[in-house]
Amino acid sequence: MSENWVVQNLINALNVWNEKLTEIWKLITQSPQEFNGGGIWAVVLNIHGALQALGYGLLVLFFVAGVMKTCGNIAELKRPEQAVKLFIRFALAKAVITYGLELMLALLDIVQGTVSTILQASGFGTPGATVLPQEIITAVEDCNFLQSIPLWAVTLIAGLCIWALSFVMILSVYGRFFKLFLYTAIAPLPLSTFAGEPTQSIGRSFLRSYAGVCLEGAVIVLACIVYSALASSPPTVETGTAAVTMVWSYVGELIFHMLILTGAIKASDHVVKEMMGL
Repeated sequence: MSENWVVQNLINALNVWNEKLTEIWKLITQSPQEFNGGGIWAVVLNIHGALQALGYGLLVLFFVAGVMKTCGNIAELKRPEQAVKLFIRFALAKAVITYGLELMLALLDIVQGTVSTILQASGFGTPGATVLPQEIITAVEDCNFLQSIPLWAVTLIAGLCIWALSFVMILSVYGRFFKLFLYTAIAPLPLSTFAGEPTQSIGRSFLRSYAGVCLEGAVIVLACIVYSALASSPPTVETGTAAVTMVWSYVGELIFHMLILTGAIKASDHVVKEMMGL
């Protein structure tokens, strides 16, 4: 690595960006069961199992409340078709709570399969790395002390921006995992609302929201693929200009591309909500 501070600052910032992008690429193809060695998933399963008992209690409560609201009198309950309908509703609601975790994991597996298909179709096995061109390194190293002063300011600002975007981007991906954990842990409670006809909309909304969190992975991987395509054609280096102008022009366009990717990842939940009408 060059001994020039300006070059080192830019290279270090780009290395952080590339590391976080590689980490996202790895995380997005990872299941919650594998995340962080599976320790968090074990805790989530314990909470889910404990809340199942409460879910069964709420199941009866919502079922009775739904019967009282939808049936005008006891005579309606004696009708065979009405009794069968209520029995089927209760049995299905109980099955949803009992096998809700398996259903949610099946939906996640479908989305993960979609992500794998997108990656295979894109042809990108790994994310495109962003590197500092040799022309810029040479131009910066040829500058004297006075010429380096504005370069210090430019690279300091650029480095801070790249660092900030890197951590905002990775935090958004980690946030998706934590939402998956929260949805899985608390699932028995909203799923119990399927027992009552007046409250079943809560359960539907919960499942749609969970599906949206799962689909965020597909939006994130699409954003990473688009950025990898951009990284394969980096900004043009203006070799005929002063070093500070060259660095400012190149890094500015680079940060613009990074800002697009970070914004797309951070807004992935809003994109999915618009797609699903949530």
